[in-house]
Amino acid sequence: MKQTLPFDAAVYGFGAGIFFVGYVLFEVPSNILLEKIGARKTLLRIMVLWGLAACAMAFVKTPLQFYIVRFFLGAFEAGFFPGVILYFTYWYPSVRRGQVIAIFMSATTLISIIAGPLCGAILKYFDGFSGLHGWQWLFLVQGLPSSVLGLVCFFYLQDKPEQAHWLDEGQKKVLRDHLDHDQGLVAGAGHGSMWQALKDPKVYTLSLVYFLLLGATYTMVFWLPTLIKSWGISDLFMIGIYAAIPNAVGVVGMVLIGRSSDRMKERRWHFVMCTAIAAIGLAVTIFTQGNFAASLVGLCIATVGIASATPLFFTITSEYLSKAAAAGGIALISSLGNLGAAVSPSVTGAINAATGNPVNSMYLVIALYIVAGSLLLWAVKAAAKAAPPRAAPVRRHLVVVDRLPRLQPPPYPRRARATAGPAAARHVCRPGARAAPRCCAGR
Repeated sequence: MKQTLPFDAAVYGFGAGIFFVGYVLFEVPSNILLEKIGARKTLLRIMVLWGLAACAMAFVKTPLQFYIVRFFLGAFEAGFFPGVILYFTYWYPSVRRGQVIAIFMSATTLISIIAGPLCGAILKYFDGFSGLHGWQWLFLVQGLPSSVLGLVCFFYLQDKPEQAHWLDEGQKKVLRDHLDHDQGLVAGAGHGSMWQALKDPKVYTLSLVYFLLLGATYTMVFWLPTLIKSWGISDLFMIGIYAAIPNAVGVVGMVLIGRSSDRMKERRWHFVMCTAIAAIGLAVTIFTQGNFAASLVGLCIATVGIASATPLFFTITSEYLSKAAAAGGIALISSLGNLGAAVSPSVTGAINAATGNPVNSMYLVIALYIVAGSLLLWAVKAAAKAAPPRAAPVRRHLVVVDRLPRLQPPPYPRRARATAGPAAARHVCRPGARAAPRCCAGR
């Protein structure tokens, strides 16, 4: 695109930034609208218009057209990600949400596995096909499926569990009971409305955490092809292949870490662990420059932490915000955090220009991950554990067992023992005898 359109670096920079203007302006209204009209209609609007705007990018020729399409691309995309997170809160209780969000976000990492080689192949082999450049085919191939999937979501998804035809009444009642009595794994704020959430300093602290997290992640996305190229790989297709390896490892790691968080009923330290893994992996990648295998291993380690941190962050966010403030709160945190993606490329670009070595900007990325983990650990507290139910006092009763009646002698007669002396008399034991001789004593 840069080689075929007469745009300078300032045009591309302004176009990249204006995308986030549309994104920030429309994200909160989109999520509040989703709460009123449902997820089906909202996803239909977002995905169809988003796909058409992406296709329109293939036909821009002037800077003004480029700016307009980029603005609408951000405006149409706004609300998709926070809308899906809000949609999950309608269906899954907190104790299962970590793995669910991780599985959903694994799609972004999975598409990176596919998109790397696919984009490289499209740019290389479709260039000139039907009179279009490779980058134009790239926008068309990626935009049209989005519009089709928007229609699929409208006809396939249900807005609430009460509308699900695959659940019987008993299952709906059980699910609704779990959701109504849901208790998060982090201490919630208990906002009564969106206006109360706007006054909460921790909402803006979480926005700053996401700002740092996303800024570091976008820097990695932009830096990754340059890093792989510095290993001596020049072919675009092979760069896409090597970029797919860390993403494949990241998919497995993010699902396993999300499942671990649910099973152990813990969020905060799992998030800190992810940011630490990202920082350690990047450090290994930096200090093993020149060693292809070691650098690739370090990049795989870093990708596990990078990919796993965002699902955990939004799991924590969905548990911290109350149901009344979830729609606008999730979107507000997401929109403010996305400014990090707009700022970080400029900052890292300035560092690279000043030092002449792109590796130096990675020290900033490591610091961003460490600060993001520490800040969330300080701002969000674990939920108080419910006290075990108090056992009823045990009353000790003195059980008195009545003596059993003495066994009566058998009804048939027995011979008495012979007493000493020649004139010994014989005695027969009979029941009811008033006096018992010596032969009957002790019976």
